Amino acid sequence: MILKKVPYLILLLISISVTSQNMKEGFSYLETGRYKQAETFFKEILKEHSTNKTARLCYGRAVGLNGDPKKAKSIFLNLLKDYENDFEVKLNYGESLLWNKSFLEAKSYYKKLVDEDSKSFPALLGYANTLSNLKEYKNAIIYINKALAVSPGNPNALTSKKYIYLGYAYQQQQEQNYIESEAILKENLTFFKNDEQTLFNLANLYLISNQLEKAKSIYSQLEKKGQSKLAALNGLSLVSHLNGKESDALKISEQAYSSLSDSLKPNLIRQTTERHIQALIWNKKYKKAEILINDLIKKHSNKNWVLSLRATLNIYKSNFKKSISDYNSILKNDSSSFDGNLGKANALKALSNYDDAYKSAENTLFFYKNQKDATNFIKNLDKSFTPFLDTKASYSFDNGDNEAFSYTANTEFPFSTRFKLLGNYNFRTTKNTISNIKATSNNFSVGISYDLLRNLNFKGIVGISSSKAETNSYNQILGDISFNLKPFKLQNLKIGYKREIQNFNAELINREIVLNNFYANYSLNTNFKLGFFSQYFYTTQSDSNSRNLLFASLYYTILDKPSIKAGVNYQNISFENQVPAIYFSPSKFNAYEIFINIIRDEVVIKNNEWFYELTAATGFQFIENDAKQSTYRIQAKLGYKLSDRSLLNLFASQSNIASATASGFTFTEIGLRFKWLLFKKPLFKKKEQKN
Repeated sequence: MILKKVPYLILLLISISVTSQNMKEGFSYLETGRYKQAETFFKEILKEHSTNKTARLCYGRAVGLNGDPKKAKSIFLNLLKDYENDFEVKLNYGESLLWNKSFLEAKSYYKKLVDEDSKSFPALLGYANTLSNLKEYKNAIIYINKALAVSPGNPNALTSKKYIYLGYAYQQQQEQNYIESEAILKENLTFFKNDEQTLFNLANLYLISNQLEKAKSIYSQLEKKGQSKLAALNGLSLVSHLNGKESDALKISEQAYSSLSDSLKPNLIRQTTERHIQALIWNKKYKKAEILINDLIKKHSNKNWVLSLRATLNIYKSNFKKSISDYNSILKNDSSSFDGNLGKANALKALSNYDDAYKSAENTLFFYKNQKDATNFIKNLDKSFTPFLDTKASYSFDNGDNEAFSYTANTEFPFSTRFKLLGNYNFRTTKNTISNIKATSNNFSVGISYDLLRNLNFKGIVGISSSKAETNSYNQILGDISFNLKPFKLQNLKIGYKREIQNFNAELINREIVLNNFYANYSLNTNFKLGFFSQYFYTTQSDSNSRNLLFASLYYTILDKPSIKAGVNYQNISFENQVPAIYFSPSKFNAYEIFINIIRDEVVIKNNEWFYELTAATGFQFIENDAKQSTYRIQAKLGYKLSDRSLLNLFASQSNIASATASGFTFTEIGLRFKWLLFKKPLFKKKEQKN
């Protein structure tokens, strides 16, 4: 019987050998990544040899790698039924779980394979990749190292190790553990010396953590590598922008942009074009940027990166509605777009649509958990709606022998993004050091601020002033009603009525002069650095006098960071009646001055940083028909941001310009200010958390 079966066994072995020889072509397709040809090839093989394990395995791999992971999984599952204990089949089934992104199932399956054979390189590598996909990077590192111990220097394992470290570093970056992320990336560089991808990730980490000099150093290192030069120049341009050096950012981007050629990778061409247009926008070269964007729109009409550039340009030009339209188009293409969601949030904020701005920023975090720009946006928006107390104490004196001590406290309690409660208290004591006349005043007021429309705000304040002087004690009603309107882009108009008590010095307090001010403020900004502000007051007084006051300022922005402005001011004052013995009240007064203003705003600085402001002005004033008199004005502020919720600053000013309330021409004031956010979050967010 045995002898009879020998010919059949020989024939079977010959058949298998022939089939193996015939499959070499298919193996070549798999090895070279020609998966479609491999799938067709092994499908034909299986028509003749339907039970051949090797052909079935190869067919399953070709199907999966050619983009049909579900079918591949089914093929390997059928193989497992026929070869339940075949380790090679198990390994392929495990890989199919990865193709199907069934990472939790793959985790438990690969764990069994590793337990079955702890020295199997494919099992260890597959398990490490599974853990990496589940973002369990610490364990992934353990198993990728075990895989490399089995197969030292294996290129697939080394590639996996690099990306595991990059993923682990990114995870720490997202959680804002910047020191840990930096250490992981530097460790990766010990395994993969001068690896460009790791260096770019490290530079990006330095950008996000605001370590700009370190980022610059990495990009400068990458610039020396020919294949990385353009991407490095793009990074250096961004570093210059973040350092406030806009002209340098443009020079670097121009260098990169002029080096573009059709032979470069499309993605690099796109990134370089983006950066150049951004640099033009940062430098307010809007016309040039618009020409380039319009050209891109013709070529790529609905591409998100082009729409994002146009939206950015419109934000800088204050065309916020147009910007939102582009961001909506971006989100229609991709609801998870970072630029679309956070860009729209910024545009909505600029339009005072704060509720929707919150929603867009929170939507950004839905897709990009803990993303720093989005969290900072919400954090800063929260600050603008968090109740605060702002207090000032000052001492002032003039050359009319008057001196005064003053304490002021302002508070705001926003109950929504549109409605807030206002409060103010002011105590002032003043005396004349020659006549020894003294007086004190206590002013207390409360009010509301409400956005009637997105571009129209109403503010109403009512209060009482209690004053005590040498021969007179009294109480008077205070009031301030105003409407703040944004009629057109870059314009603000405020009109109102304000009732107040003259309390500049002791003698004026004693006379109980009530001022009824009808006023209008108008400001205009432009996209070409010019700005204009004007103010008009018409005042009727309880002593039967009246006053007209006009102030106008035309200025030019020399620099944005820090803000440096220079310009000219004009002031005109006239009183119906002249009572110079009581207060300065000319029938005509004109003042002209030139000024420069330097400011580092307290709003934009980070914790434990200094902020400051300095204004210096000089000019001439003309009182009645007298000869012109030279004038000067100096105002200064220096402060420190103690924390997210508090800041402290000193302030001082001196001027010899005549005012409508002071008979003296030289006035000096020094003081201290403290501002404190009373809570960590807005009140309406606390209510949301309770609900």
